[in-house]
Amino acid sequence: MAFERYRSALLSAQDIHDPALLIGEEGSLAVRYAPFEYVNPAAKVIILGITPGEVQANEALRTARAALQRGLHDAEAMRLAKAAASFAGPMRANLIAMLDYISVAGALGIPTTASLWSKDLRLVQFASALRYPVFRAGKNYTGSNPGMTSSRLLREQLLAHTGAELASLPDALVVPLGPAVVEACRWLAAEGCVSRDRLIEGMPHPSGANGERISYFLGRKERAALSLKTDPAKLDAGRQNAMDTVRGWTEGNRVFT
Repeated sequence: MAFERYRSALLSAQDIHDPALLIGEEGSLAVRYAPFEYVNPAAKVIILGITPGEVQANEALRTARAALQRGLHDAEAMRLAKAAASFAGPMRANLIAMLDYISVAGALGIPTTASLWSKDLRLVQFASALRYPVFRAGKNYTGSNPGMTSSRLLREQLLAHTGAELASLPDALVVPLGPAVVEACRWLAAEGCVSRDRLIEGMPHPSGANGERISYFLGRKERAALSLKTDPAKLDAGRQNAMDTVRGWTEGNRVFT
């Protein structure tokens, strides 16, 4: 297990860029270790970002180090580290609004997906297409230049970690955040790691930069009021596709209370 391999580095590293945490390099790309292995075996929905960012990774390192220094078991240190670094801020609010709109809460048998961050944490797996933090020229990797499936190093990371994670949760809905993650999930589906009918495609990325797209997706902004940068037909199709996926999953007798 990677945690065991990097355990001593976790106790001494000042931040995610410590040389002892390097997993692999390819050109300007570097994959670094942070304790994100924990997988919730009871999860019914997987929320999938691109890769942990620097702030998120450093928080996970700090949490794991503190847990180990307190004498906690490795498994508990990993669980705490993962929980300390999930989607937060405005992105979380946008994500909750869209998930509720397409009826994910109803499919899970809960009033709102906001509770996935609290009392219904048992139902969710927060994850990334690239499990371990990836940096391009020392900065957070954003999913392009190169794309995840264009790089040998990143393809290996996708298959070895996220592919195995998705395969281990065969009944869970998968929420890929943004087009780069959708593309990665489609590639993993072609590799046999996940079935396409579990992928909720079509939602805009919950970033605050997508405010207008999110407002239209949620029916809060009229088509006539959209700027030229927003494609309503694409969002309409995406909304319908996402709702159809959730409906199909629900009709498959996978409703939980």
